[in-house]
Amino acid sequence: MSKIMSQTTPDTPEIHHYIKGLFAKEDTLLRQVREGLAKQGLPEIAIDPEEGAFLHLLVRLSKARRILEIGTLAGYSTLWLARALPENGRIVTIEKSPVHARIARQNFQAAGLEERILLLVGEARQLLAKVTSYAPFDFVFVDADKEGYPDYYALAMDLIPTGGVVAFHNALWGGSVARDVHGPTIDAIRDFNQMVADDPRVISYIYPAGDGTLIAVKL
Repeated sequence: MSKIMSQTTPDTPEIHHYIKGLFAKEDTLLRQVREGLAKQGLPEIAIDPEEGAFLHLLVRLSKARRILEIGTLAGYSTLWLARALPENGRIVTIEKSPVHARIARQNFQAAGLEERILLLVGEARQLLAKVTSYAPFDFVFVDADKEGYPDYYALAMDLIPTGGVVAFHNALWGGSVARDVHGPTIDAIRDFNQMVADDPRVISYIYPAGDGTLIAVKL
């Protein structure tokens, strides 16, 4: 009797290029928003197209109608999320920089989605009361200061019902979390990943494309 061998596909740039080419196609607007970050003096830290496509898929699968996003930047990830919502859906997104928020609003208007997106400007913790008034949320996406992830996670868990989804960007931090290297951000992300993995209130996993997205579903 022959032995059945499992097969594991190596994680290579060629594999990412193959998947991205098939499933993470940007239209002209999305590409302009992403490529325009440097031209407008913004940090080039938006999610990758394959992460955007994956978040879009998650929103559709979860049938989310209300989304909270912490960390708007120029609105690239916001557009991926907002496009996955039904016509009566709403996304509340928080950006601490007024400059970034101004650019994001222009991008939302260009996409024709400004009525579906509520952009709040300020620190997420300081806007807690205002954010809570829009709860519950079906889906929460966080791409903000990494040391603050535990606080944002606690906030998200209070704002989503059973079956709600939370997703956190940069879960792999360039692969550093899996290596014997240390630093404030690396250690914060590594500890956060462990905290969510050990949380009995959720089922969680890390989607490794781009810089990794940690996903958790509330039980």
